[in-house]
Amino acid sequence: MIITDTHTHLYSDEFDLDRNEMMQRAINAGVTRFFVPAIDSSCTQSMYDLEKAYPEQVFLMMGLHPTYVKDNYEAELQHVEAELEKRKFLAIGEIGIDLYWDKTHLKEQQVAFKRQIQWAKKYKLPIVIHCRDAFDEIFEVLESEKGPDLFGIFHCFTGTYDQALRAISFNMKLGIGGVVTFKNGKIDQFLNQIDLKHLVLETDSPYLAPIPYRGKRNESSYIVGVVHKLAEIYSLSAAEIAKITTENSIAVFGI
Repeated sequence: MIITDTHTHLYSDEFDLDRNEMMQRAINAGVTRFFVPAIDSSCTQSMYDLEKAYPEQVFLMMGLHPTYVKDNYEAELQHVEAELEKRKFLAIGEIGIDLYWDKTHLKEQQVAFKRQIQWAKKYKLPIVIHCRDAFDEIFEVLESEKGPDLFGIFHCFTGTYDQALRAISFNMKLGIGGVVTFKNGKIDQFLNQIDLKHLVLETDSPYLAPIPYRGKRNESSYIVGVVHKLAEIYSLSAAEIAKITTENSIAVFGI
């Protein structure tokens, strides 16, 4: 199987003691493509180091994560813009709105999200959306920016069936990870009503490990559990799930 992890924070401090071993476990499991989202300027050099170590497997995004939109967000956005001018990235991400942790910077999050969508259009790149407790706010911004040049991935999709259809209507694939294996994850109850062409796989490692690793550090090799859960939901082989979702990732990222 050739599996694509469309969202993994491989540069996280949680991998500092065994990053190479963790990467080898993933590669041995069939994960050959790792798409790495940015958080803020503090992770940029670590991302570049990772890409240098695994140039054939690791592909980078650039962006400002909504929970890192603080009073200095303009400086952080300047950093994103400067990096986009310097070199090629595969997506603008992860970007969006998060109202779970902090609602005080909603306006700034909306500004940052919209501006980064416009940069994605400028560079003809997909966006990778982070949404937590903010579907209405996210959809409001997407509605204002919709068009053939707006496309990407709704990362870690945990919404309802209707919200899934609305996300897809904005040319978004749904990023499916460990949550699909949770008993209370709920998305497993309607995913078989969504055509598989709209899904991509992800781990969001080191977060959101699938069953049976829930509550532990996640890593990209655990994506195999997500593959098998989707195989069960869609009554297909694991190899077919891996093939179709990798093709979907190629449609998004262009490689």
